[in-house]
Amino acid sequence: MRLRQIALVGRDLAAAEADIRAVLGLDYAYDDPGVGKFGLKNAVFPVGETFLEVVSPKQEGTTAGRLLEKRSGDGGYMVILQVRDIAEARARIAAAKARVVEQADLHEGAVAMSHLHPKDIGGAILSLDYMDPWERWEWGGPGWRDHVRTDVSAGLVGAELQGHDPAAMAARWGEVVGRAPVRVGEAWRIGLDDGGELRFVAARDGRGEGLGAFDVAVRDPAAVRTAAEARGLTDAEGEVVLSGTRVRLVQG
Repeated sequence: MRLRQIALVGRDLAAAEADIRAVLGLDYAYDDPGVGKFGLKNAVFPVGETFLEVVSPKQEGTTAGRLLEKRSGDGGYMVILQVRDIAEARARIAAAKARVVEQADLHEGAVAMSHLHPKDIGGAILSLDYMDPWERWEWGGPGWRDHVRTDVSAGLVGAELQGHDPAAMAARWGEVVGRAPVRVGEAWRIGLDDGGELRFVAARDGRGEGLGAFDVAVRDPAAVRTAAEARGLTDAEGEVVLSGTRVRLVQG
């Protein structure tokens, strides 16, 4: 099981795209027509072998639009984990009695996904996805490998969920993904393959429960921070912020 994609939500998709390109050094985004059924438009950036997505409502009454209102602006939206065995993953979901809000099996079983209701697990929408072969990623578009740039950003390596009871949230996510959380200081951690992790922390930014931050392995954290500062994309603590979501810069 590995972290494969993080999705953010933003009101202005073009502005979010421009900021991501400028700060993280990415130069290609896939416009996935499949999200239109949810009333959304999007941009999906390959970051090494992982993906960063921004979704934006294009009509009223969308889940993403309600989240923008609930959290008073842009923020985190979804965490997508890739699994080796989708049947096993779905069995865990059923045993945990977590509601599935969207499920699909495509291309004769080569692609499968299950989206879980955020109210049943806390923090964000969680999707457990299967791809055959393992290296495949349907949501990145047919030619994503031709556009990978790793001179600035090497990959996404972590997601941070915040809430009023991080221990309970971590336990619930652990039940669904089949991995026990471990306490590290004031946070709870679930380790993933390829060095990735899920963290669960107390909400202290006044925005309530949600996907508050994600980690990116970058070649030169100081240079990335400088690029963000030039665009006014750092907070009072000097952290990079993209689409209302804190970005932890990890040397990589």
